[in-house]
Amino acid sequence: MTITTLRRADFAALLTLLAGGAMAQDLSLPQGSVLTREFTQEAGAYDLPVGVWQREAGVPTRRVEGTITAQSWRIEATSLTPFQLVAPLREQLIADGYDIVLDCTARACGGFDFRFGTLVLPAPQMFVDLTDYIALSALAEEGDAVSMIASRDATSAYLQIIRAGGGVEEAETRTDAVPVPGTGGDGASEDVVTRLETRGHAILHDMIFETGTSALGNGAVPSLDSIAAYLKANPSRRVLFVGHTDAVGSLQGNQALSRKRAASAVSYLQTRHGIPEAQIGADGVGYLSPVASNLTAEGREENRRVEAVLISTE
Repeated sequence: MTITTLRRADFAALLTLLAGGAMAQDLSLPQGSVLTREFTQEAGAYDLPVGVWQREAGVPTRRVEGTITAQSWRIEATSLTPFQLVAPLREQLIADGYDIVLDCTARACGGFDFRFGTLVLPAPQMFVDLTDYIALSALAEEGDAVSMIASRDATSAYLQIIRAGGGVEEAETRTDAVPVPGTGGDGASEDVVTRLETRGHAILHDMIFETGTSALGNGAVPSLDSIAAYLKANPSRRVLFVGHTDAVGSLQGNQALSRKRAASAVSYLQTRHGIPEAQIGADGVGYLSPVASNLTAEGREENRRVEAVLISTE
């Protein structure tokens, strides 16, 4: 029987909304938890995250084969933090004989890069605040695996649980290669639409900003023109633009600036190409996800960027 590896690029196309919620019945979820999405694949494989994001290597993973079940849950009108949500589930897994192989918070995990370097069910069923989430992975002696990611918005908490059963291939601990900016492998020579389809996100190298600015100018931006044509040809697709800054200034000020940089991409697509609001969005993480050292002028220039993220498909 063919084994299919679940990857971010094709996972959304495989999602099926099912009734019930049997997978999580052996974990005591908070009262009021609502199952928002569930997917099960027999004879599949899952890249379990086993380490934090690394700039030149990506997210270290361990291939786990067997039945893959992914669920997302929403806990409405709650004040639970991601830590409070995960803590009792971590204890349950330990009591059941699991070893915790990854346990990190947003910035320690790798922030934006970890979130988009591992499998996360799409919004709005699952929501991840890039500055406030917890990721956890656990392995049982017999090879079963569980991963969790928890986050929240202003009113609700969100929890994703992925179970994979049937044995870990010890020889296949690996990382998903993430090309280093400036080497020509991170969108400089590869078509931006190809990167969106295959990797799920792409740096827009032709969106260039000076320190403290968010203006694009009046010239054409070829990467945005390509994305506009892609969205027009694929009305079921949605792209989120995420702004980034260098480390000059305060975090609060840089987060606001990064959102303005992302919003400039949205404005370009709306005014020049008439792309509807439903297909595009903007967010920003300030200086929390650098791709280069902020100690040099060259590094700061690389960090001032906008990334396009493919967040939904048909």
